[in-house]
Amino acid sequence: MEKKFNLLILLCLSVVSNAQDFDFFYFVQQWPGSYCDTKQSCCYPTTGKPPSDFGIHGLWPNYKDGSYPSNCDPSNSYDQSKISDLISKMQENWATLACPSNSGSTFWSHEWDKHGTCSESVLDQHSYFGTALNLKSKLDLLQILQSAGINPDGSSYSLSSIRSTISNAIGYTPWIQCNVNEEGNSQLYQVYVCVDNSGSNLIECPVFPHGKCGSSIEFPTF
Repeated sequence: MEKKFNLLILLCLSVVSNAQDFDFFYFVQQWPGSYCDTKQSCCYPTTGKPPSDFGIHGLWPNYKDGSYPSNCDPSNSYDQSKISDLISKMQENWATLACPSNSGSTFWSHEWDKHGTCSESVLDQHSYFGTALNLKSKLDLLQILQSAGINPDGSSYSLSSIRSTISNAIGYTPWIQCNVNEEGNSQLYQVYVCVDNSGSNLIECPVFPHGKCGSSIEFPTF
């Protein structure tokens, strides 16, 4: 009987451990002009054109070895009624640009089901989206870049200047992701920063994703 009880405790601890088993978050913001300036183009959401600002892509639990958990709890699927008070802020700061045009709920559902469920031991559904919105309000990337004369006007800027400008402003090194526009030129696409596994504090990234940008990259209009 005692052995069965001990086994039950170990199984319960294992479930809890797995639910909390990630090391940090990537908080990822995306420049909409670069999403749209590609061969596949984009579609504005049904609520209209988003602001000309960086938008949230996601808040993603990750491991220090570069891998990440995903789809951790199919029984806890996205429920928009739990975040109804956040929808207007999400439409502004976490807009979808995928085609066909939609309200954004498909995008948010994907982010919660794939990534959010893997942090549910720390953040419930409302806290997950609220935490990302709070991080966005603290990390005004467009203001940071424009204050250094780096503007979304189609000009090219050195990758090192973009990285150092953000790093100097927030105190931590970001990772810059590029994509390629219709002319084949490298452009500023996404900015990754790292957050501790409580979702509270910025940290130095234990590991960066894979990928490369050119030494000079475009910052397109939107």
